[in-house]
Formats: sequence, C-alpha cells, structure tokens
Amino acid sequence: MASWAPARSPGSVALSDIASALVYYVVFLFSTTIHEAAHAWAAKLGGDLTAYHGGQVTLDPRPHIKREPFGMVVLPLLSALLSGWPLGFASAPYDPAWALRHPRRAAWMALAGPGANLLLVLLAAALLRAGLAAGVFYAPATIQFGRLVGAAAGPWYAAGFLLGVFFSLNLLLACFNVIPLPPLDGSGVVPLFLSDASAGRYQQLLLRHGRQFAIVGLLAAWVLFDKVFEPVFVFAVNLLHTGAHYG
Repeated sequence: MASWAPARSPGSVALSDIASALVYYVVFLFSTTIHEAAHAWAAKLGGDLTAYHGGQVTLDPRPHIKREPFGMVVLPLLSALLSGWPLGFASAPYDPAWALRHPRRAAWMALAGPGANLLLVLLAAALLRAGLAAGVFYAPATIQFGRLVGAAAGPWYAAGFLLGVFFSLNLLLACFNVIPLPPLDGSGVVPLFLSDASAGRYQQLLLRHGRQFAIVGLLAAWVLFDKVFEPVFVFAVNLLHTGAHYG
C-alpha cells in the first residue's frame, strides 16, 4: 500500500531547499491574492464597494500587499525560508453596516475566498490528471504535502512540484478558512444556514464580539486543524490518483 508522509517539521530546511521554499511563498502570495480578490469581488456584486474603492478587486498582488505588508510578505517569506512553510494572513475591507443590512450577502462574500481556493485546487487537479494520463507524471510510492506526483528530472519534475504545491496549499487554505470560528471566513458563512431573523442577529453578534474571540478561535482552529485536514488531504489525493490507496 502506498503511504502519505507529512511534510517536514519547521526548522528542518537545508540551504538546498531554499528554491522549494520560494516556490511555496510565490504560490501562497498568488493564492492569497486570488482569495482576497474573490472576497472583494463578491462584496462588490452584493453592493458593498469598500474593497473595490480600496483597489482589492484585482489579481495584482500589490494593493493586497499594501494593505497587509507584514502578513503577505514579511511573515510568510521569513517562515518559508526558515521552515519551508509560509505562514501569513491577509484581509479585504468591507462595510460593517452593509453586512448588518445584508447578512446573507456578507455570508456569500465570506464564502467567496475559500471558494476561489477550491477552484485553484480543481484547476491544479485537472492539470495533474492530464499529466498522469499523458505519462509525464506517475503515482509515487509515497506522497507528501506539495509532492503528489513523480516525474523525470527536468521541466516535468518542476511542473509536477509546482502543481502539487498549488493543489496542496489551496486545499489547505480552503479547508482552514471554512472552519466556523472567528476570525476565519467560516464564521461569516454561518448565516447561509440560518433563518433571516437569526442571520441578522448572528451577524450583529459577529460584528460586535468577533474580534474578542479572534485569538481563541485561531488557537482552537490551529489545534483542531491537523486532525481535520489530514483525512481530507489523503481523500483528495486518492481521488487524484485513481486506483491508488494512500493513507
């Protein structure tokens, strides 16, 4: 049976891994830009032009970096170089009064970010499947986060690694952000599953007290995430490699 090996622990990256760390950072920057642009675009469609006027309805990373330079450049770049793993954050502005008036529109705005990451997962999966069908990629004996296919040394190996990072990192971003705890996007998606009256009350509660629970929510999500994400990741990889049994 093939197996899944978790990615190396922080602090284990050698100098030879700097290029791989930079690939992770570039994919993080691109994926986070897509994520925040999707939030801003959905808010614009819902009638809130706050992020639009702030320049966030764009795939150009510069306006997003300008809003969160530490979360999108300093922290993820340093963490990627030191540990091989980019840790960062970003945000798109919105009008709280609009969210109170239209809690369901605000919920769709919250869902748009993880939804964009999921679309990137599907795109990477389609390209990986095409490579597998063409014989330029093959199912390896062991998989790791970001390293999902084998290939001969050269451009196909680089392409397989890049697509594997896109698949893995965007799956992680999508799953982590839908956890229904403040300040993650999942907490804003909850009104889609409530009645109109309950959705309004929930949005009011979230806007008033969400920041107070942000640190607790992040810590709880961090503790729980590995237990949730590992089976999701293995399931997704087994769908990618039809007939394989990683786990």
